[in-house]
Amino acid sequence: MSPIIIIAVLCGLILFLLASGSAAKPFKFLGTACIKIMIGALFLFFLNAFGSRIGLHVPINLATSSVSGFLGIPGMLGLAALQLWILPH
Repeated sequence: MSPIIIIAVLCGLILFLLASGSAAKPFKFLGTACIKIMIGALFLFFLNAFGSRIGLHVPINLATSSVSGFLGIPGMLGLAALQLWILPH
């Protein structure tokens, strides 16, 4: 599919959402989700920085960032437990 078609469809969708008046809720959800994923990646960065002393390294990707971002500290500890005990090197 051509990039011009994709951009045109996205612009049309944005214009439709703005015209219908229901544009705020989906964009607010997407913005909140993106911020949580970025915070999760930051949590994992610090976990890897301090966990290197005990041989802990959790890869930073979309899945692990989402888990640690949406679940917070318990999610991050769960990923660390998975990495240490279930997926040993």
